[in-house]
Amino acid sequence: MSAISSDLNALIPEFVLALGAMALMMFGVYAGAAWQRIANGAAIALLIATVAVLGILQPHAVAFGGAFIADPFAEFVKILVILGAVLTLFMGESYFERQNLQQFEFSVLVVFSVLGMMLMASAGDFIVLYLGMELQSLALYVLAAFDRDNLRSTEAGLKYFILGALSSGMMLYGISLIYGFAGTLTFTKVAMLVHTGNITIGLIFGLVFLISGLAFKVAAVPFHMWTPDVYEGAPTPITAFFSASPKIAAMALFVRAMIAPFPGAVDQWREVIYLISILSMVLGTVAAIGQANIKRLMAYSSIANMGYILIGLVAGTVQGVEGVLVYLAIYLVTTLGTFACILAMRRSGHMVENIPDLAGLAQTSPGFAFVFAMLMFSLAGIPPLAGFFGKFYVYLAAINAGLYPLAIIGVVVSVPLAFYYLRIVKIMYMDEPAPSFDSTMGWPVASVITGSGIFTLFFVLGAAPLVQSATAAAQALFP
Repeated sequence: MSAISSDLNALIPEFVLALGAMALMMFGVYAGAAWQRIANGAAIALLIATVAVLGILQPHAVAFGGAFIADPFAEFVKILVILGAVLTLFMGESYFERQNLQQFEFSVLVVFSVLGMMLMASAGDFIVLYLGMELQSLALYVLAAFDRDNLRSTEAGLKYFILGALSSGMMLYGISLIYGFAGTLTFTKVAMLVHTGNITIGLIFGLVFLISGLAFKVAAVPFHMWTPDVYEGAPTPITAFFSASPKIAAMALFVRAMIAPFPGAVDQWREVIYLISILSMVLGTVAAIGQANIKRLMAYSSIANMGYILIGLVAGTVQGVEGVLVYLAIYLVTTLGTFACILAMRRSGHMVENIPDLAGLAQTSPGFAFVFAMLMFSLAGIPPLAGFFGKFYVYLAAINAGLYPLAIIGVVVSVPLAFYYLRIVKIMYMDEPAPSFDSTMGWPVASVITGSGIFTLFFVLGAAPLVQSATAAAQALFP
């Protein structure tokens, strides 16, 4: 009985979030769309309360025979995921009011997807891995098609669902092969088998299928096909959410699923991820150059960024995982800040998404243009802004692991990568002004823009706590 109680204690934050989400769903069913603003506020409060419970009540423990792991790595990832969801709900409220999409399901779906992400972060075996990922994915499929009267949105949801189902099938087939040849689904037991040198060809095939499914979830090449259309078609706050929390949770799961069960098979999985990383960096950079729609450009930017983050995983070291976590934290704030800027691109009450619409923004709205330009410089990795340090940490891990060609390729690809970010800056500062945007962007959006700008500009001064937390989280994966 005490063992069961101890196991349940490890799940307290998840229980709080699950019960709160179900209560929120019932409230929405009976209250209707008129109470959507209250439902949104309640969802934000629930997520913040979950963070408090996570920091105060959840012990660091391994529960249910190793199936669920509550450690510093999971805690770090869960906080990032929840932060991304809170900021999305916070700045998306006014958008849905303007678009007449006030439906309580948005808040509920975001909360349920976060619950799946929390399970992904703590997965200690392949069953929990799959259940967490599917709980997240089912909510995201609906969110992509949230604007049911918009053809692009419904198309985005359908494409995401079909390709997501394919990737889930591939991953499940890989898990079945791993179980068939390892005889267990628990990460620690698979690791013990791999350490003995008993790596069969069937186990390697299972590993490749597993990597394929995980690569789809982080939108890495060649499993990136869904990303541009889903980013463009989904409502902008939902696109912002897709670019942040789900990517962070999937990348964290990618790291744990490689490091925890297969530490003795680094040479086998490193080569696959090495290639995926290079392809993602190159394609994400090249394909973005000709984009006119800023949401599609951000889609290819996310593909390239996932390639850079995977450099840290390829290193397969504590320093590499630390680089991944630091990069994810910086990527979260910078990307959400950029999408907040996109949400502020309104003219005569209508959203505009084309890059030429930013022409002369520095003359019509100099403060907005300055923060937008700074976020672009950060995404390009220009020092001393936050984005530079994300790339610096993963490059350093690659060099210390002896992966000199990968680090060199990353640096070389960064040059054309900077082109399409700097092109936006050039349009804002050097082109003839287009008609000005609406002056009322709303205080939630303005707050996110300001906060992300401060973080990006002054990251170098306050980076120590984040780096220390990332180091402790990374060390948890290497007992």
